[in-house]
Amino acid sequence: MRTQRDSVSSTSNPFGTNVFSIPDLTTINQNGVNNPSTEFDIFKGVSFYCGQLVSQEENCCFNHQLGLPEKLDKLHPIYDYELNVIKAIEEHNNIWIKKSRGIGITELVLRYIAWKIVSGNELNNKKVMLVSGTHILHIHDVKTRLQNLFRKNFPFLQFESKFNELRIKDTTVMIFPSRNVKDLRGYDNVAFLFIDEADMFDQSVNDELLHAIVAYEEKSDAKTIMVSTPNRPGGLFEKIERDPNSKYHKIILTYEVGLGKIYNEQEILKKKHEAEFPREYMGLYLGKVGNCFSPYQIDKCIELGEKYKSLPINHFVSHSLGLDPAFGGGSRTALVLVEHLKELDKVRVIYSKEFEVYPSPDEIVSEVFRICRETQNTWVYVDGSARSLITELKIAFNENINYAKTEDVPLHMNRIIPINFAGEGKALLQNLYSLVSNEYLCIPREHEKVIISLKSAIAKEYSLNKEQSSYNDTLDGLRLSCRPFHFQ
Repeated sequence: MRTQRDSVSSTSNPFGTNVFSIPDLTTINQNGVNNPSTEFDIFKGVSFYCGQLVSQEENCCFNHQLGLPEKLDKLHPIYDYELNVIKAIEEHNNIWIKKSRGIGITELVLRYIAWKIVSGNELNNKKVMLVSGTHILHIHDVKTRLQNLFRKNFPFLQFESKFNELRIKDTTVMIFPSRNVKDLRGYDNVAFLFIDEADMFDQSVNDELLHAIVAYEEKSDAKTIMVSTPNRPGGLFEKIERDPNSKYHKIILTYEVGLGKIYNEQEILKKKHEAEFPREYMGLYLGKVGNCFSPYQIDKCIELGEKYKSLPINHFVSHSLGLDPAFGGGSRTALVLVEHLKELDKVRVIYSKEFEVYPSPDEIVSEVFRICRETQNTWVYVDGSARSLITELKIAFNENINYAKTEDVPLHMNRIIPINFAGEGKALLQNLYSLVSNEYLCIPREHEKVIISLKSAIAKEYSLNKEQSSYNDTLDGLRLSCRPFHFQ
């Protein structure tokens, strides 16, 4: 993250070249009172950036007036990829930016908005809405960050500030935490919506956020800038990225864009050892790093999966299909099929699927029937709360549909086995952990969602936190499929 030093710098930059003297911006009227209308006149008509690391003349551009961004006590110019972002913001009304951590885009957009406010009259009597963070305390942090842009070289500038508002010249900047996104609605003359780290917001606020964006587009022709490092699969950012008809102009800035600029190679080499690197720097939708399975354990599963993936399916060993049906609320129907490699004493994932859209019961029954016909010796373990689907499956397999409890369905007489997930959920996760940690589970790399579900699994005392875990339906399918296998 770029930061500004609070202290007033000298008139010489670190390269020994004189930049410019800090002017006294305090204007006194005839009555001896500060005249705020002329405080910002020094910024009138200046360009955003002159293109040079060292200022060539007094007041050459806005960024040299403020002082260039700093990171780790080093001055940085406005880089080419950042200028491309500014160009896109100028040319498009809806901007979507997936970024690497620390690449400087949040700082850049704040500087751009500040420049638009003070360099002309376009935003006079307009509002700029910023959404950042999840807690109300972030309001103060964002206000301070905006004020500190000016504080280094213009410490005497005065800003009107209250709770979630900051007034710069004749423009009101309003800041909201994501949990208060419903309060965005109902304002007039909104020029900008800047939504920072948008993919990190709780899913419950996304619909309200998107409604607010549309409302201000129609009401005020507001420009939307949505920025974030990626979070979990299937979230707001991935949906926008995958939508070919999206209204957003999309920009992807992975770490490679900033290598040798905002990042140095040694810094990145260190970061590559962190489990979060693929998500935080490479732009992959992986969700948070989980606490159930270690990266080493998962890598070992993948190594074994690649080692044994070319083995043909053995129709004479047992197969287990885990079926987690969707019940609405954003969940998806997931299927995971495993095979017992008896001679190797391993369990291998040979099929996995998560339905993108809500399938009909007939579709699920057809898919399950096809899998069982092709693999043979297959038992299907289903979340017992899906009673109607289980009934249809049992009819298709010519099994008795009358049972009072899931425990009343014997394995030796049935292929469709209902599981009391509420009662067995913790034990199922514990058993899966045992298989993974003892190197019994083999997962070929092609089963990407299964792997991500393990990497992002967050649980407390073997109770899975589905709000935080990615592809949790696939993980449920996996732990159902592994239920029959217990190794000592």
